[in-house]
Amino acid sequence: MIDQQTSLRGGAARISVRPRTGRFLVLAVVFVCAACGLVYELELVALASYLIGDSVTQASVVLSVMVFAMGIGSLLAKRLRSRAAVGFGLLEAALALIGGTSALVLYASFAWLGESRYALVGFSLAIGVLIGAEIPLLMTLIQRVDRQDAGGAVADLFAADYVGALVGGLAFPFLLLPLMGQLTGALFTGAINAAAGGALVLWVFRRDLDARSRWLLITVNVTVIALLATATVLVDDFERAARRAVYGGDVRVAEQTGVQEVVLTGAGRGSLDLYLDGRLRVSSRDEYRYHEALVHPAMAGRHARVLILGGGDGLAAREVLRHPGVESVVVVELDPAVTRLARTDPALSGLNAHAYDDPRLTAVTGDAFSWLRSRHGRYDVVISDLPDPGITASTKLYSAEFYGLVAGALKPGGRLVVHAGPLDSRPATFWTVEASMRAGGLSTRPYRVEGRLVGFAAGPDRSRDTSKAPHDWGFVLAGRDPSVPLSLGAGAPGLRSLGERELLAAGRSAERVRPPESPPSTLVHPRYWEEP
Repeated sequence: MIDQQTSLRGGAARISVRPRTGRFLVLAVVFVCAACGLVYELELVALASYLIGDSVTQASVVLSVMVFAMGIGSLLAKRLRSRAAVGFGLLEAALALIGGTSALVLYASFAWLGESRYALVGFSLAIGVLIGAEIPLLMTLIQRVDRQDAGGAVADLFAADYVGALVGGLAFPFLLLPLMGQLTGALFTGAINAAAGGALVLWVFRRDLDARSRWLLITVNVTVIALLATATVLVDDFERAARRAVYGGDVRVAEQTGVQEVVLTGAGRGSLDLYLDGRLRVSSRDEYRYHEALVHPAMAGRHARVLILGGGDGLAAREVLRHPGVESVVVVELDPAVTRLARTDPALSGLNAHAYDDPRLTAVTGDAFSWLRSRHGRYDVVISDLPDPGITASTKLYSAEFYGLVAGALKPGGRLVVHAGPLDSRPATFWTVEASMRAGGLSTRPYRVEGRLVGFAAGPDRSRDTSKAPHDWGFVLAGRDPSVPLSLGAGAPGLRSLGERELLAAGRSAERVRPPESPPSTLVHPRYWEEP
C-alpha cells in the first residue's frame, strides 16, 4: 500500500535499475512505440487508398477514427494505473499483434470478401484505443523510476513521442516500403513494438510483477512475436494466394514499384490484362477501341512532333507511329517499371507492336505536371493517356492549371486529346474535365466511344453486379485557337474498327447534353469527383 502511494506521488520505487537509467529506458520505449504507432496509421492509409481508392477520404477516415479512439483509450487506461507495468506490457503485445497483422487482414478482406471498409474502420478504432492508453500508463511508469514533477514528465514523454512519430513517419516511405513492402513492413513493426514493450516491463519493472504476471507477459509476448514471425515467413504465399483471388490464376508479373503495384496477367492477345494499383489499365480484349479513339482524332492535321503524357504501356504510341509524317514521339511516364515492362515483356511488347524499338520514340521518366513546367519545346499533338480522373491522386493532371501548361506546349494549330472518363456512368466527372480544359484556355469538342467490354477494377468486382460498370469511354479533343475547327479525323488510319459516323454521332450527342454549370477543377480548390 505504501509502495503504491509512493508511486502515485512520483517517487522512485521497486525498479531494478538506477532512476536515471530507468527514465532513459522509458523514454526510449516511448520513442519506439510512437514510431510503431505512426507506421500502423500510415500503413492503413496507404493500403486503404490502394484497395478502396480516394486517398483523401481514406486518410480522413483513418485519422479521425484513430484520434477519437485515442481519447477513449486514455479514459480506459485509468483503470490500469494501479497495475501500470503489467497493463502496459499486455497493451503493447495487443497493439503489436493488431497493428502488425492489420495490413494482412485488410488485404485478405479485399481479396476474398471484396470489401475492406469495415475492416479499415475496425482496425483504426482498435489501434487508436491502444495507442491512446499508452501515455497515461507511461506517465505512471516514468514517475515510478524518477522523482520528477508531473509537468516535466509530461514534457519529456511528449517530446519522445513526437520525435518517435517523426522517425516512424519517415521510415515508412523511405525504409519499410522499399525494403519490405506493406505486409512485411507491418509485421516487422509489430515485432519491434512487442519486443520493446515486453523488454521494458520484464527488465525495468520486474520487481513489480508477481510470478503469475511475469509468466503471463513472457508467454503473451513470445506468442505474439512467434505469430508475427510465422506470418512473415508465409507472407509470400499469402500474397500469391490473394493475387490469385483478386486477379485470377494467370498472374505472370507482380511488382511493387516505388510508384504503384504493377500486375500483368495472361499471355495471349485476347487475354492480356495490365493492372496498376488494383485497377484495370489495359485489357487486350478491347484496348484497341480505346487507343484508336484516343489517338486518331487528334492526329488529323500536322503531327510531326507528338507528346504522350502517361501511356507507358506503349499502346497509344503504337497508334501514333502508324501515321505517316510522325518525326518524333516523346512518352512521359511516371513509373519506369511500366515502360520497362512494355519494352521487355513478350506479350505486352507484342501488343504495342514493339513501339519502344522505333528510333522516333523517346521515353522520359517523370511527373507530367512537373515535366511540362520545365518547358521541353512545343508539339503538334499532345495525347493525355493518364489514370482515370476519378482517382484522387490524378486530380492535378485534370486541373485548369495543368491544361494551361499543356496549352503552352502546343504549337499554333496544335491539338490536345484527353480521356475524361465514362460519360454514361460518371457525367459529372466528364464535364468537370471538359470545363477545366476550357478554363485552361482551350476550345473543346467532346466525344465518346461505346463498346467497352470490361470493368474498371480488379478481381472482387467480377462477382458484383456489373450493370453499373462503365460501357463507354469519354474523350475531349481541344485546341488553342477557337477559330481552327476541331475535326475528329475522317479517313484517318485505324478508325475503321470504330467508324467515323459513330464518332461524329457520339460527339454530337455529347454536346447536346453539356451542362453549362459544370465548374472547372483547380489546384487552389480541387474538386474530388463523387458521382451521386
